[in-house]
Amino acid sequence: MSDLACLPYSVGTADEGVCLLMQIGPYRLMLDCGMRDISPLLVSGGRPADFVFCSHAHSDHAAGLLALRSAFPEVPIYASEVTAKLLPLAWRDRVPTPTASWFQGIPWRQAIALAEGLTIELFPAGHLPGAALALIVYRAPNGRTYRVVYTGDFFLSGERLVDGLPLAEVRSLQPDVLILEGGYGTARHPRRRNQENQLAERIRHLLGAGRSVLMPLPMLGLGQELLMLLRSHHYFTGRDFTIWVDEAIAAGCDAYLAIVDELPSSVQNFARHQNLFWDERVLPRVRRLHSKRDGRPGDRPCLVLADYTKPLDRYFDRGEWSILLSDTGPESLNDRAFEVAVRCGTPLEFYMLSEHCDVLGTLQLVHNLRPQHAILVHGAREDLADLAGIEELNSRYQLHCPKDGSRLELPIGEVFIQPAAPVDRYEGDLVKTADGVTLHLPEDIIHNSRWQALAETGAIEVRWQGNELAIRGLSQKELIEREGRQWVPPGLNCCQTCRYYRKRHCRNPESPLAQRQVDPTGCCPLFQVKPGG
Repeated sequence: MSDLACLPYSVGTADEGVCLLMQIGPYRLMLDCGMRDISPLLVSGGRPADFVFCSHAHSDHAAGLLALRSAFPEVPIYASEVTAKLLPLAWRDRVPTPTASWFQGIPWRQAIALAEGLTIELFPAGHLPGAALALIVYRAPNGRTYRVVYTGDFFLSGERLVDGLPLAEVRSLQPDVLILEGGYGTARHPRRRNQENQLAERIRHLLGAGRSVLMPLPMLGLGQELLMLLRSHHYFTGRDFTIWVDEAIAAGCDAYLAIVDELPSSVQNFARHQNLFWDERVLPRVRRLHSKRDGRPGDRPCLVLADYTKPLDRYFDRGEWSILLSDTGPESLNDRAFEVAVRCGTPLEFYMLSEHCDVLGTLQLVHNLRPQHAILVHGAREDLADLAGIEELNSRYQLHCPKDGSRLELPIGEVFIQPAAPVDRYEGDLVKTADGVTLHLPEDIIHNSRWQALAETGAIEVRWQGNELAIRGLSQKELIEREGRQWVPPGLNCCQTCRYYRKRHCRNPESPLAQRQVDPTGCCPLFQVKPGG
């Protein structure tokens, strides 16, 4: 058994959070606890770890900390000083007096001793105020030193309320093991400022067309970023409309005001002249949406920053509304939003506003740190496999995409031959028919884990790429977004306003289209108007 090993309780796939147990010498250090159900941590009956480190205050990294502390109050929980202040926000409704003293705050760039021979040092990781990259060092009695770096979520690019990860500062860390997120897989994204401009343009268009906009968001991070964008972007400055902020997101705004000294210098300068979020002297107005208002704003058109954990239709009734969803939001939110959009006849669109590194940023971090082992977590298994399949990574580093509950030994300094990355290629035939062109592929393709996502919609997009023909599947998100652009008025008799229309499929067992994907603008003789339609 090696001195370094990792036991993933949850690697953060789908809507589940991250929780990893790192064995380093004689010590067990838990890296994040984003599991809502911590029962897997209670199986042994004893303490699940000697120490706990929380990388930042998002629920997918911290959801289980309250239950963990209740079960094992003697286990110390470490975080950056800013994260220690933000963490209690998530439990303000469940605990009368949540306090930052439950956590041991660690200052930036100072090696803190956890136990004999074991230290931890934190560096800003971007992504969210207080988010930390942790360097964990163990100096064994035999003189051997082991170095582990854990990023949590990270972002090299700066955002409006948080600077990016300082790559120059961490370049010399030289870890044996690097544990990092790879949620975006091999995707490449436009620059963050370009994404902001595209989103601002879309919101301006909707408001200009008289439509109110609902944006479901988490308590911390994206909501506050959007408020700063909307208050400072030239499309909106001085414009007479109201931005309503749900109580949960408003609590996050108040928490940011308490840590202004930790925000970028430009934000600190802004705060010297006016409140970052609540200032009635300037337009657009930003107001709290109190529950006593039944959760619904009074003026239209407006923009609502909603708590994504609450039922979305509590914020609006039928009318001129559009729902905008983050492209990286949880799938459970996407499903709920689609149901509301169909029921209320409301257009649903997706936008991209990156909070994590794309493939280029991920490669940049790995190549600068040059670990022997790189462990990829916190993403769909297919996306992580794609990332691990990049030749410039798998030819230089020992890459791992662990599964929940599978212990991963991490021998250091031993000879290791990296297995070749799997290449999924299929040969088929194109046949011209009377109706068009038919593509025949071997049946083996359905055994690939990506097949289910493609088969769920069955829709593809084909384009020429030089002399090659590139084929890609259209996801549910893309189809939903296209439907949103082709909005169907609720009074029109068509599939979208039929009581049996669910998730782009007909659910009427007596219809010849039962269980099939249908055009939302189509109609059949068995049409029945949905209740309330």
